[in-house]
Amino acid sequence: MTENEATTSQKARLRSLPRNVWAVSLTSFFMDISSEMVINILPLFLSNVLGVKTNVIGLIEGIAEATASLLKVFSGWLSDKLRARKWLAVAGYGLSSLAKPFFYIANSWGVVAGVRWADRVGKGIRTAPRDALVADSIDERHRGLAFGLHRAADTGGAMLGLVIALVVVWLAQRSNMALGRDTFQTIVLISLVPAFLAVLSLAIGARDVPVKGEREAPAISFRGLGRRFAIFMIIVGIFDLGNSSDAFLILRANERGLNVVEVLGMLVTFNLVYTLLSIPAGSLSDRIGRRKLIIGGWLIYALIYFGFAVAGTGWHVWVLYAVYGAYYGLAYGTTKAMVADIVPAELRGTAYGTYNAVLGILDFPASLIAGLLWSGVPSWGWNGFGPSAPFFFGGTLALAAALLMALWSPRTGESLAREP
Repeated sequence: MTENEATTSQKARLRSLPRNVWAVSLTSFFMDISSEMVINILPLFLSNVLGVKTNVIGLIEGIAEATASLLKVFSGWLSDKLRARKWLAVAGYGLSSLAKPFFYIANSWGVVAGVRWADRVGKGIRTAPRDALVADSIDERHRGLAFGLHRAADTGGAMLGLVIALVVVWLAQRSNMALGRDTFQTIVLISLVPAFLAVLSLAIGARDVPVKGEREAPAISFRGLGRRFAIFMIIVGIFDLGNSSDAFLILRANERGLNVVEVLGMLVTFNLVYTLLSIPAGSLSDRIGRRKLIIGGWLIYALIYFGFAVAGTGWHVWVLYAVYGAYYGLAYGTTKAMVADIVPAELRGTAYGTYNAVLGILDFPASLIAGLLWSGVPSWGWNGFGPSAPFFFGGTLALAAALLMALWSPRTGESLAREP
Protein backbone atom coordinates (compact mmCIF):
# COMPACT_ATOMS: atom_id res chain seq x y z
CA MET A 1 0.00 0.00 0.00
CA THR A 2 1.37 3.41 -1.00
CA GLU A 3 1.52 6.37 1.40
CA ASN A 4 -1.41 8.05 -0.36
CA GLU A 5 -3.48 4.88 -0.23
CA ALA A 6 -2.73 4.50 3.50
CA THR A 7 -3.76 8.12 4.14
CA THR A 8 -6.99 7.68 2.16
CA SER A 9 -7.77 4.45 4.02
CA GLN A 10 -7.21 6.10 7.40
CA LYS A 11 -9.49 9.01 6.47
CA ALA A 12 -12.21 6.57 5.41
CA ARG A 13 -11.88 4.72 8.71
CA LEU A 14 -12.11 8.00 10.63
CA ARG A 15 -15.31 8.97 8.80
CA SER A 16 -16.83 5.59 9.66
CA LEU A 17 -16.28 5.95 13.41
CA PRO A 18 -19.59 5.99 15.33
CA ARG A 19 -21.31 9.01 16.85
CA ASN A 20 -20.26 8.22 20.42
CA VAL A 21 -16.55 8.34 19.57
CA TRP A 22 -16.96 11.78 18.01
CA ALA A 23 -19.15 13.05 20.88
CA VAL A 24 -16.71 11.90 23.55
CA SER A 25 -13.81 13.34 21.55
CA LEU A 26 -15.56 16.71 21.23
CA THR A 27 -16.26 16.72 24.97
CA SER A 28 -12.62 16.04 25.76
CA PHE A 29 -11.59 18.73 23.28
CA PHE A 30 -13.62 21.39 25.09
CA MET A 31 -12.74 20.20 28.60
CA ASP A 32 -9.04 20.20 27.83
CA ILE A 33 -9.25 23.73 26.46
CA SER A 34 -10.64 24.67 29.86
CA SER A 35 -8.42 22.52 32.07
CA GLU A 36 -5.07 23.03 30.38
CA MET A 37 -5.43 26.81 30.48
CA VAL A 38 -5.44 26.59 34.26
CA ILE A 39 -3.74 23.37 35.36
CA ASN A 40 -0.47 23.92 33.48
CA ILE A 41 0.09 27.32 35.07
CA LEU A 42 -1.16 26.21 38.48
CA PRO A 43 2.33 25.14 39.65
CA LEU A 44 3.59 28.60 38.66
CA PHE A 45 0.72 30.25 40.55
CA LEU A 46 1.54 28.18 43.62
CA SER A 47 5.26 28.87 43.34
CA ASN A 48 5.34 32.48 42.06
CA VAL A 49 2.26 33.98 43.75
CA LEU A 50 1.70 31.89 46.88
CA GLY A 51 5.35 30.96 47.52
CA VAL A 52 4.69 27.22 47.87
CA LYS A 53 7.68 24.81 47.88
CA THR A 54 7.99 21.87 45.46
CA ASN A 55 7.44 19.27 48.18
CA VAL A 56 4.01 20.81 48.94
CA ILE A 57 3.21 21.07 45.23
CA GLY A 58 4.06 17.38 44.93
CA LEU A 59 1.75 16.65 47.87
CA ILE A 60 -1.12 18.61 46.30
CA GLU A 61 -0.72 16.95 42.91
CA GLY A 62 -0.30 13.49 44.40
CA ILE A 63 -3.38 13.70 46.59
CA ALA A 64 -5.35 15.34 43.76
CA GLU A 65 -4.94 12.20 41.65
CA ALA A 66 -5.21 9.72 44.51
CA THR A 67 -8.43 11.35 45.78
CA ALA A 68 -10.23 10.16 42.65
CA SER A 69 -8.81 6.64 42.70
CA LEU A 70 -11.51 4.77 44.61
CA LEU A 71 -14.18 6.69 42.73
CA LYS A 72 -12.70 5.47 39.45
CA VAL A 73 -13.15 1.86 40.51
CA PHE A 74 -16.64 2.44 41.88
CA SER A 75 -17.77 4.53 38.93
CA GLY A 76 -16.52 1.96 36.42
CA TRP A 77 -18.16 -0.87 38.37
CA LEU A 78 -21.41 1.11 38.67
CA SER A 79 -21.49 1.72 34.92
CA ASP A 80 -21.21 -2.06 34.39
CA LYS A 81 -23.91 -2.74 36.98
CA LEU A 82 -26.32 -0.13 35.58
CA ARG A 83 -25.35 -0.98 32.00
CA ALA A 84 -25.07 2.74 31.38
CA ARG A 85 -22.03 4.92 30.86
CA LYS A 86 -23.21 8.28 29.56
CA TRP A 87 -24.81 10.01 32.55
CA LEU A 88 -22.06 9.03 34.98
CA ALA A 89 -19.58 10.62 32.60
CA VAL A 90 -21.78 13.73 32.28
CA ALA A 91 -21.97 14.02 36.08
CA GLY A 92 -18.18 13.83 36.36
CA TYR A 93 -17.62 16.51 33.75
CA GLY A 94 -20.26 18.64 35.45
CA LEU A 95 -18.57 18.46 38.85
CA SER A 96 -15.20 19.45 37.41
CA SER A 97 -16.84 22.40 35.65
CA LEU A 98 -18.52 23.57 38.86
CA ALA A 99 -15.21 23.40 40.79
CA LYS A 100 -13.21 25.59 38.39
CA PRO A 101 -14.61 29.04 39.36
CA PHE A 102 -13.22 28.61 42.87
CA PHE A 103 -9.66 28.88 41.54
CA TYR A 104 -10.49 32.56 41.02
CA ILE A 105 -10.77 33.23 44.77
CA ALA A 106 -7.92 30.94 45.88
CA ASN A 107 -5.58 32.80 48.25
CA SER A 108 -3.72 29.91 49.90
CA TRP A 109 -2.36 26.54 48.90
CA GLY A 110 -5.08 24.89 51.00
CA VAL A 111 -7.84 26.46 48.90
CA VAL A 112 -6.02 25.52 45.69
CA ALA A 113 -5.68 21.95 46.96
CA GLY A 114 -9.40 21.75 47.79
CA VAL A 115 -10.45 22.95 44.35
CA ARG A 116 -7.91 20.70 42.64
CA TRP A 117 -9.18 17.71 44.60
CA ALA A 118 -12.82 18.49 43.75
CA ASP A 119 -11.86 18.69 40.08
CA ARG A 120 -10.16 15.29 40.33
CA VAL A 121 -13.22 13.76 41.98
CA GLY A 122 -15.11 14.78 38.85
CA LYS A 123 -12.42 13.12 36.77
CA GLY A 124 -12.71 10.00 38.93
CA ILE A 125 -16.44 9.80 38.27
CA ARG A 126 -16.23 10.30 34.51
CA THR A 127 -13.07 8.57 33.30
CA ALA A 128 -13.93 4.87 33.43
CA PRO A 129 -17.51 5.20 32.07
CA ARG A 130 -16.24 7.49 29.30
CA ASP A 131 -13.47 5.10 28.23
CA ALA A 132 -15.85 2.13 28.41
CA LEU A 133 -18.37 4.04 26.28
CA VAL A 134 -15.72 4.47 23.59
CA ALA A 135 -14.73 0.79 23.80
CA ASP A 136 -18.39 -0.33 23.68
CA SER A 137 -19.03 1.77 20.59
CA ILE A 138 -16.29 0.32 18.36
CA ASP A 139 -15.11 -3.13 17.30
CA GLU A 140 -11.65 -4.48 18.05
CA ARG A 141 -10.29 -3.81 14.55
CA HIS A 142 -10.73 -0.04 14.92
CA ARG A 143 -10.31 0.36 18.68
CA GLY A 144 -6.81 1.81 18.49
CA LEU A 145 -7.97 4.38 15.93
CA ALA A 146 -10.95 5.35 18.12
CA PHE A 147 -8.77 5.92 21.17
CA GLY A 148 -6.21 7.67 18.98
CA LEU A 149 -8.89 10.11 17.76
CA HIS A 150 -10.01 10.70 21.34
CA ARG A 151 -6.44 11.45 22.46
CA ALA A 152 -5.90 13.72 19.45
CA ALA A 153 -9.05 15.72 20.25
CA ASP A 154 -8.13 15.84 23.93
CA THR A 155 -4.63 17.07 23.14
CA GLY A 156 -5.78 19.44 20.41
CA GLY A 157 -8.02 21.06 23.01
CA ALA A 158 -5.08 21.25 25.41
CA MET A 159 -3.00 22.95 22.74
CA LEU A 160 -5.72 25.51 22.01
CA GLY A 161 -6.18 26.15 25.74
CA LEU A 162 -2.48 26.77 26.12
CA VAL A 163 -2.46 29.14 23.14
CA ILE A 164 -5.27 31.13 24.75
CA ALA A 165 -3.38 31.22 28.06
CA LEU A 166 -0.20 32.24 26.27
CA VAL A 167 -1.99 35.15 24.54
CA VAL A 168 -3.48 36.31 27.85
CA VAL A 169 -0.09 36.18 29.60
CA TRP A 170 1.60 37.91 26.66
CA LEU A 171 -0.89 40.77 26.69
CA ALA A 172 -0.97 41.10 30.47
CA GLN A 173 2.66 40.67 31.53
CA ARG A 174 4.93 39.86 28.63
CA SER A 175 8.04 41.22 30.37
CA ASN A 176 7.54 39.49 33.73
CA MET A 177 9.31 36.23 34.56
CA ALA A 178 6.80 35.26 37.28
CA LEU A 179 3.07 34.68 36.88
CA GLY A 180 0.83 37.37 38.40
CA ARG A 181 -2.40 36.81 40.34
CA ASP A 182 -4.52 39.02 38.04
CA THR A 183 -3.32 37.14 34.98
CA PHE A 184 -4.15 33.80 36.59
CA GLN A 185 -7.65 34.99 37.53
CA THR A 186 -8.34 36.20 33.98
CA ILE A 187 -7.40 32.79 32.60
CA VAL A 188 -9.69 31.06 35.12
CA LEU A 189 -12.66 33.17 33.99
CA ILE A 190 -12.06 32.41 30.31
CA SER A 191 -11.78 28.68 31.09
CA LEU A 192 -15.39 28.49 32.28
CA VAL A 193 -16.85 28.80 28.76
CA PRO A 194 -15.31 25.66 27.20
CA ALA A 195 -16.00 23.73 30.44
CA PHE A 196 -19.73 24.39 29.95
CA LEU A 197 -19.53 23.39 26.26
CA ALA A 198 -17.84 20.11 27.24
CA VAL A 199 -20.73 19.06 29.47
CA LEU A 200 -23.25 20.11 26.83
CA SER A 201 -21.49 18.16 24.06
CA LEU A 202 -21.60 14.88 25.97
CA ALA A 203 -25.14 15.35 27.28
CA ILE A 204 -26.53 16.03 23.81
CA GLY A 205 -24.18 14.08 21.55
CA ALA A 206 -23.60 10.69 23.20
CA ARG A 207 -25.90 7.70 23.58
CA ASP A 208 -25.51 4.61 25.73
CA VAL A 209 -24.78 1.41 23.83
CA PRO A 210 -27.51 -1.21 24.49
CA VAL A 211 -26.32 -4.29 26.37
CA LYS A 212 -26.80 -7.54 24.48
CA GLY A 213 -28.14 -10.42 26.55
CA GLU A 214 -28.44 -10.81 30.32
CA ARG A 215 -25.37 -10.40 32.49
CA GLU A 216 -24.83 -10.77 36.20
CA ALA A 217 -23.87 -7.64 38.12
CA PRO A 218 -20.06 -7.65 38.30
CA ALA A 219 -18.18 -7.82 41.58
CA ILE A 220 -15.50 -5.27 42.42
CA SER A 221 -12.60 -7.69 42.23
CA PHE A 222 -9.09 -7.31 40.82
CA ARG A 223 -8.79 -11.09 40.57
CA GLY A 224 -11.98 -11.32 38.53
CA LEU A 225 -10.39 -9.30 35.74
CA GLY A 226 -7.94 -12.09 34.96
CA ARG A 227 -4.24 -12.92 35.14
CA ARG A 228 -3.29 -11.05 31.96
CA PHE A 229 -4.83 -7.85 33.32
CA ALA A 230 -3.00 -8.31 36.65
CA ILE A 231 0.40 -8.74 34.93
CA PHE A 232 -0.33 -5.79 32.68
CA MET A 233 -1.17 -3.59 35.68
CA ILE A 234 2.00 -4.59 37.57
CA ILE A 235 4.15 -3.55 34.60
CA VAL A 236 2.23 -0.32 34.01
CA GLY A 237 2.37 0.38 37.75
CA ILE A 238 6.18 0.17 37.78
CA PHE A 239 6.30 2.71 34.98
CA ASP A 240 3.79 5.00 36.65
CA LEU A 241 5.67 5.10 39.96
CA GLY A 242 8.35 7.08 38.14
CA ASN A 243 5.83 9.13 36.17
CA SER A 244 5.39 12.06 38.56
CA SER A 245 3.14 15.02 37.84
CA ASP A 246 4.11 17.11 34.82
CA ALA A 247 4.11 20.02 37.25
CA PHE A 248 7.74 19.08 37.94
CA LEU A 249 8.60 19.42 34.26
CA ILE A 250 7.06 22.89 34.24
CA LEU A 251 9.00 23.81 37.39
CA ARG A 252 12.17 22.41 35.81
CA ALA A 253 11.66 24.61 32.75
CA ASN A 254 11.10 27.64 34.98
CA GLU A 255 14.15 26.72 37.08
CA ARG A 256 16.26 26.46 33.90
CA GLY A 257 15.26 29.99 32.87
CA LEU A 258 12.03 29.90 30.82
CA ASN A 259 9.52 32.62 31.71
CA VAL A 260 5.74 32.11 31.78
CA VAL A 261 5.24 32.90 28.06
CA GLU A 262 8.07 30.55 27.08
CA VAL A 263 6.71 27.78 29.33
CA LEU A 264 3.32 28.07 27.64
CA GLY A 265 4.99 28.02 24.21
CA MET A 266 6.84 24.87 25.24
CA LEU A 267 3.55 23.22 26.25
CA VAL A 268 1.92 24.19 22.95
CA THR A 269 4.81 22.50 21.09
CA PHE A 270 4.37 19.36 23.21
CA ASN A 271 0.63 19.18 22.51
CA LEU A 272 1.16 19.75 18.80
CA VAL A 273 3.47 16.71 18.61
CA TYR A 274 1.08 14.67 20.76
CA THR A 275 -1.93 15.62 18.61
CA LEU A 276 -0.20 14.84 15.31
CA LEU A 277 0.97 11.39 16.46
CA SER A 278 -2.11 10.12 18.34
CA ILE A 279 -4.31 9.12 15.39
CA PRO A 280 -1.54 7.50 13.27
CA ALA A 281 -0.19 5.69 16.35
CA GLY A 282 -3.64 4.41 17.32
CA SER A 283 -4.24 3.20 13.78
CA LEU A 284 -0.79 1.57 13.71
CA SER A 285 -1.52 -0.29 16.95
CA ASP A 286 -4.53 -1.89 15.25
CA ARG A 287 -2.16 -3.34 12.64
CA ILE A 288 1.04 -4.27 14.51
CA GLY A 289 -0.19 -4.71 18.09
CA ARG A 290 -0.31 -2.43 21.12
CA ARG A 291 2.74 -3.80 22.93
CA LYS A 292 5.36 -2.61 20.45
CA LEU A 293 4.11 0.97 20.55
CA ILE A 294 3.95 0.99 24.34
CA ILE A 295 7.53 -0.27 24.63
CA GLY A 296 8.71 2.31 22.11
CA GLY A 297 6.89 5.09 23.96
CA TRP A 298 8.37 4.08 27.31
CA LEU A 299 11.90 3.97 25.88
CA ILE A 300 11.43 7.48 24.51
CA TYR A 301 10.13 8.55 27.94
CA ALA A 302 13.24 7.17 29.66
CA LEU A 303 15.61 8.99 27.31
CA ILE A 304 13.68 12.23 27.68
CA TYR A 305 13.67 12.05 31.49
CA PHE A 306 17.42 11.46 31.53
CA GLY A 307 17.65 14.50 29.29
CA PHE A 308 15.56 16.57 31.72
CA ALA A 309 17.97 15.54 34.47
CA VAL A 310 21.04 16.93 32.67
CA ALA A 311 19.42 19.85 30.80
CA GLY A 312 21.57 22.95 31.09
CA THR A 313 19.24 25.64 29.74
CA GLY A 314 15.55 26.33 29.37
CA TRP A 315 15.79 25.70 25.63
CA HIS A 316 17.10 22.21 26.27
CA VAL A 317 13.98 21.57 28.34
CA TRP A 318 11.80 23.01 25.55
CA VAL A 319 13.23 20.63 22.93
CA LEU A 320 12.94 17.66 25.29
CA TYR A 321 9.36 18.57 26.13
CA ALA A 322 8.49 18.62 22.43
CA VAL A 323 9.85 15.07 22.05
CA TYR A 324 7.95 14.15 25.23
CA GLY A 325 4.83 14.49 23.08
CA ALA A 326 6.04 11.46 21.09
CA TYR A 327 5.82 9.29 24.22
CA TYR A 328 2.23 10.36 24.82
CA GLY A 329 1.26 9.99 21.18
CA LEU A 330 2.66 6.46 20.96
CA ALA A 331 1.81 5.00 24.35
CA TYR A 332 -0.99 6.80 26.20
CA GLY A 333 -4.04 6.05 24.06
CA THR A 334 -2.55 2.71 23.01
CA THR A 335 -2.35 1.58 26.65
CA LYS A 336 -6.02 2.42 27.14
CA ALA A 337 -6.98 0.49 24.02
CA MET A 338 -5.02 -2.49 25.36
CA VAL A 339 -7.20 -2.61 28.49
CA ALA A 340 -10.26 -3.36 26.34
CA ASP A 341 -8.29 -6.06 24.50
CA ILE A 342 -7.57 -8.15 27.60
CA VAL A 343 -10.83 -8.12 29.59
CA PRO A 344 -14.37 -9.33 28.78
CA ALA A 345 -16.70 -6.71 27.30
CA GLU A 346 -19.06 -6.88 30.30
CA LEU A 347 -16.21 -5.91 32.66
CA ARG A 348 -14.78 -2.98 30.70
CA GLY A 349 -16.14 -0.35 33.07
CA THR A 350 -14.68 -2.15 36.07
CA ALA A 351 -11.39 -2.70 34.22
CA TYR A 352 -11.04 0.95 33.23
CA GLY A 353 -11.98 1.98 36.75
CA THR A 354 -9.34 -0.35 38.20
CA TYR A 355 -6.73 0.75 35.65
CA ASN A 356 -7.27 4.43 36.36
CA ALA A 357 -7.54 3.85 40.12
CA VAL A 358 -4.25 1.98 40.36
CA LEU A 359 -2.49 4.69 38.38
CA GLY A 360 -4.23 7.36 40.46
CA ILE A 361 -3.08 5.75 43.69
CA LEU A 362 0.48 5.53 42.36
CA ASP A 363 0.38 9.19 41.31
CA PHE A 364 0.50 10.15 44.97
CA PRO A 365 3.77 8.39 45.88
CA ALA A 366 5.20 9.22 42.43
CA SER A 367 4.68 12.97 42.90
CA LEU A 368 5.57 12.87 46.59
CA ILE A 369 8.83 11.00 45.87
CA ALA A 370 9.67 13.48 43.10
CA GLY A 371 9.10 16.44 45.40
CA LEU A 372 11.19 14.91 48.17
CA LEU A 373 14.01 13.95 45.80
CA TRP A 374 14.05 17.52 44.48
CA SER A 375 13.82 19.63 47.64
CA GLY A 376 13.76 17.19 50.57
CA VAL A 377 12.24 18.29 53.88
CA PRO A 378 14.11 21.47 54.92
CA SER A 379 12.46 21.53 58.34
CA TRP A 380 14.15 18.19 59.04
CA GLY A 381 17.51 19.45 57.83
CA TRP A 382 17.38 17.56 54.52
CA ASN A 383 17.38 19.56 51.29
CA GLY A 384 16.98 16.66 48.86
CA PHE A 385 19.22 15.72 45.93
CA GLY A 386 18.39 18.65 43.65
CA PRO A 387 16.29 19.18 40.49
CA SER A 388 17.88 16.34 38.51
CA ALA A 389 17.05 13.55 40.96
CA PRO A 390 13.34 12.94 40.17
CA PHE A 391 14.10 12.69 36.47
CA PHE A 392 16.86 10.10 36.91
CA PHE A 393 14.42 8.13 39.08
CA GLY A 394 11.60 8.31 36.53
CA GLY A 395 13.83 7.39 33.59
CA THR A 396 15.21 4.33 35.40
CA LEU A 397 11.74 2.97 36.23
CA ALA A 398 10.61 3.55 32.63
CA LEU A 399 13.50 1.42 31.36
CA ALA A 400 12.60 -1.33 33.83
CA ALA A 401 8.94 -1.28 32.75
CA ALA A 402 9.86 -1.37 29.05
CA LEU A 403 12.07 -4.41 29.67
CA LEU A 404 9.30 -6.22 31.55
CA MET A 405 6.76 -5.42 28.82
CA ALA A 406 9.19 -6.81 26.23
CA LEU A 407 9.64 -10.02 28.25
CA TRP A 408 5.87 -10.40 28.69
CA SER A 409 5.30 -12.02 25.30
CA PRO A 410 1.71 -12.99 24.47
CA ARG A 411 1.34 -16.63 23.59
CA THR A 412 -0.08 -16.09 20.10
CA GLY A 413 1.80 -13.07 18.83
CA GLU A 414 1.73 -9.34 19.32
CA SER A 415 -2.00 -8.70 19.55
CA LEU A 416 -3.36 -9.37 23.00
CA ALA A 417 -6.81 -9.36 21.45
CA ARG A 418 -5.86 -12.70 19.90
CA GLU A 419 -4.22 -14.11 23.02
CA PRO A 420 -6.22 -16.98 24.54
